[in-house]
Amino acid sequence: MSYFEKIGEIKYEGSKSKNPLAFKYYNPNEVVLGKTMKEHLRFSMAYWHTLTYMGIDPFGKETMDRPWDLLTDDPIEKAKIRVKVAFEFMEKIGIEYFCFHDVDIAPQGDTLVETNKNLDIIVDLIEKEMQRTGIKLLWGTANLFSHKRFMHGASTSPNADVFAYAAAQIKKALEITNRLNGLGYTFWGGREGYETLLNTDMKLEQDNFARLLQMAVDYAKEIEFKGQFYIEPKPKEPTKHQYDYDSATVISFLKTYNLIDHFKLNIETNHATLSGHTVNHEIRVAAEAGLLGSLDANQGDLLLGWDTDQFPTNLYDTILTMYEVIRAGGFKTGGLNFDAKIRRGSFKPEDLFIAHIAGMDTFAAGLKIAAKLWEDRVFEDNLKERYQSYQAGIGKKIVENKVGLKELEAYIMDKKMIDENDSGKQEYLEALINQYILR
Repeated sequence: MSYFEKIGEIKYEGSKSKNPLAFKYYNPNEVVLGKTMKEHLRFSMAYWHTLTYMGIDPFGKETMDRPWDLLTDDPIEKAKIRVKVAFEFMEKIGIEYFCFHDVDIAPQGDTLVETNKNLDIIVDLIEKEMQRTGIKLLWGTANLFSHKRFMHGASTSPNADVFAYAAAQIKKALEITNRLNGLGYTFWGGREGYETLLNTDMKLEQDNFARLLQMAVDYAKEIEFKGQFYIEPKPKEPTKHQYDYDSATVISFLKTYNLIDHFKLNIETNHATLSGHTVNHEIRVAAEAGLLGSLDANQGDLLLGWDTDQFPTNLYDTILTMYEVIRAGGFKTGGLNFDAKIRRGSFKPEDLFIAHIAGMDTFAAGLKIAAKLWEDRVFEDNLKERYQSYQAGIGKKIVENKVGLKELEAYIMDKKMIDENDSGKQEYLEALINQYILR
């Protein structure tokens, strides 16, 4: 049975195509910098936004037209159908990876035993579909934020029973991810933070957060999980302040608790902007620490104050994102997961295709332009020239730690006042990006 009867395989038709159900820039087998586009980009479907998001927002109820959800009222049968829908969708659009939360793929039961049984039923189907199609699991995770039990956090909850429940969920989600040969497992501390310090033991909460992560590391070794662990930074919303605020905060946290060797970062564009950073800043911070893992591909709306998770259509952002990925040597275990949802008004099933096509095309175009900037060394040569004073003389001695304050005082004491510097050329470099876009 087909759930998208009117939609065939999405193909590349080139930039002049007017077909909304065709790629204009994403040509999966086109070679860029020695690798195909699909190897560079490693697109992934987010199970939650694609299969279970129904259009709810803070001011409105469900809007989505999902005919397959109307075929049954039985939650487990509905979950089975969604598996078929998911893999048909990925096959037709050519996405070779997916990501999931545990509660996305199977209904929760009245007890954890019942929930786990539901998960096993659905994972059996997912495994068969993966074998049939060759589609892979980019990463799995557990939803430790939606249910009311997590209102005060999961590992950071003041209720030890909630901590235990979260641990049990992670254990099962890790087992599922391992069974499905997932390339990674992501921790997003949806409510791992606080609303007010008036009722918060910050040290205990952060210690407990680290304890749960260490438990996961230990259990991964026990079950021989070979995938990469990720932490996904986010500054706020739903909590006012989250302990995984941004890349720098997460790196500091991992170093503090001696977890740095076990984790990399899964960075999201919309989270970066909420933290007051650009996504390329967040990627650079992670990459410079050797901790760039995977990316959640989306964008926010700067005129709205929450995580809108829109499909990425900003070419400037995707150029700078892919430039940083190229600069870091490309993805090793991660990829580009479309943690993005269609707008409430884009409610038709075909809109799922159109939105993903838009995101895939935008990243493909961004990749090609970023690759050209990299090949031409537009930024790298400028950096080399700008910091050339550290390649010889006193600058080289500074970098090699061969001088201290006394030596630097002696060097600079009889020199004339420094009143000249070279231009930073910011506007020139920004204009060059436009030139590469438009040529």
